[in-house]
Amino acid sequence: MNLVFFDLESQNLFEDVGGRENIAQLKVACGVTWSTQKNEFSVYWEKDIPALIEELKSATRVVGFNLRGFDYLVLQPYAPDMRFASIPTLDLYLDLQKILGFSIGLDSIASASLGAAKTADGVKSVEWFRAGELDKVAEYCKADVDITRRVYEFGRDNGFIYYRSKLGSKLKVAVKWK
Repeated sequence: MNLVFFDLESQNLFEDVGGRENIAQLKVACGVTWSTQKNEFSVYWEKDIPALIEELKSATRVVGFNLRGFDYLVLQPYAPDMRFASIPTLDLYLDLQKILGFSIGLDSIASASLGAAKTADGVKSVEWFRAGELDKVAEYCKADVDITRRVYEFGRDNGFIYYRSKLGSKLKVAVKWK
C-alpha cells in the first residue's frame, strides 16, 4: 500500500485569471507529495510535472484536501489526455462536505483535531512565488501536506475528527478513512 498525500500551490490567483471558471490558467508553482512508501516529501516545480503525475498515478491512493475541485484541475492543462478522475483518490474536503452538508476548511479541522494551524495561505504563497522566494512556497506546501496527512491519520485511527463551527465551538464528526 502506498498512500501519497498531495497538495499544490499555484502561480496565480483566481482574480488574476478572471475567476474560478478559468482555474486551468492558474498554473502550477509547486507540488508536494509525501509517500508512505518513501516516508519523505518530494517537491515538484512546474518543469517537474510529468514526474509528479507519474507519482500520483503509481499511488495506491492519493489523499488530499480539495484535490478534485482545485489541484487536479490546475494540473489538467499539463496532461490534457490524463483522466485525473481515474486516480484512486480520497479528497478529505469532498468527503467531509458530503457528511456535513457544507464546506469546511483545512485550518478548522487541523486546529480542532490536532491543535495545529496552517502556516500561511494560497495568497501568501503566490506573493512568495512572484518574489522568487521559492523555498517559502515549498515549505508552506510541505506544511499543508503534513497537516493533511496528520488529519487523515487522526481520522483513520479514531473514526472521527473535530472541526470548529463558525461560532468557534469544537464539534465532532465520524469518518471512515480506513
